[in-house]
Amino acid sequence: MTVSLEQLDAFVTAAEHGSFSAAARHLRKAQSAVSLLVSSLEDDLGIKLFSRATRNPTLTEAGRRLLPEAKLILDRREHLIGVARDFEEHVETRLAVAIDELYPEPAVGALFAAFAEQFPYVELELLFPPTKNVAGLVLEGKADLGVMWRQEDLPPTLGFHTIGWIPLILVCGRNHPLAGAPVTWEELKRHRQIMVTKRSDGMETHRLRVAAEVWWVESHWVILQILQRGVGWALIPAHILTNSPLVSELATPSLQFDEGAHPVALELIWNKQRPAGPATRWLREQFAATGIKSGVAEAAPDIADLITIP
Repeated sequence: MTVSLEQLDAFVTAAEHGSFSAAARHLRKAQSAVSLLVSSLEDDLGIKLFSRATRNPTLTEAGRRLLPEAKLILDRREHLIGVARDFEEHVETRLAVAIDELYPEPAVGALFAAFAEQFPYVELELLFPPTKNVAGLVLEGKADLGVMWRQEDLPPTLGFHTIGWIPLILVCGRNHPLAGAPVTWEELKRHRQIMVTKRSDGMETHRLRVAAEVWWVESHWVILQILQRGVGWALIPAHILTNSPLVSELATPSLQFDEGAHPVALELIWNKQRPAGPATRWLREQFAATGIKSGVAEAAPDIADLITIP
C-alpha cells in the first residue's frame, strides 16, 4: 500500500473546503486532478472516504475517522520542513535557560509564549535552580542563559546585563511578635530570619541578613509556609507574596527605619566563550528590552490591599 503526501493533501483540502472544485482552486490544480488524487487514495486504502451521492461529496464514517490522522501527517511534514529551515539558518535545535524564582512567573509566561511564536521548532528546557547554581550551569554549558540576582564576583567568562529590580517585602505570620506594631531595626535582629539558601557570600547577602539567628531555605514558597506558622520573618519578593494562597495568613509590618521595600537586582548572564545563535540572541534582546516592569513603588499598594495587619 502506497500513500503519498499529495493524495493526503487533496483529501484534507477537499474535506475542509466542502468540494473538489473548491479544493482545486485552493491547491491551484485542475478539479479532475484533485478528484483523481482522492480516488487513487481511496483505491490504495481500500475504503471510500467520500460519499458522492449528493452534488457535493460528504465524508463517510471512514473519512471522518481518517481525516485527523491525515492532518497530523501533513502537520508533521510542515514541522520537518520548519526544522530543516532552522538548520539552514543555523538556528539552535535546543536551548536551556536557568531562571531564579525572583523573576516573576507572569513575565516568564509572556516571554516564552513570544519565543514559541518566533522559534516554533526549538526545543526548550526551563530550569529553576537556586541562584547559587545558575552561574555554574551557564559556565558548564548546561544552560545557555541564566537569570539570577546580582553577584559582585562573577567569573570573567560570564557576560551580564541588569534586567530589573525586584522589591523584597518584610513578611511574618499574623501572630508573630513583629506583626502588631511598627518594627525597629533592633527588633528585627532579635527574631529569627528565614532566608533563601545562600545565593552567594557577596555584599547582597550580607546586606539582607539582619538577625543573629538565620534559617536557610531553598524556596520562597516554602518560606511562606514556615512564616504562616509564626516561625521567624523574611524578606519575600512582592510578586510571590501577592500570588501566594497564604497571603491572608501573613502580615507585612511597617518599619520605623525605612519604607520597607528592599530591592535586589536581577541580571541576565551568558558565557562569552560560547557562540550565540539566533534564538539565544533573540532571548537576550527580549530579556533586556522587557526588563522587570513592577517597581518598588508599584508593588507595595497591591500587597496592602491583600494583607491586613492585626
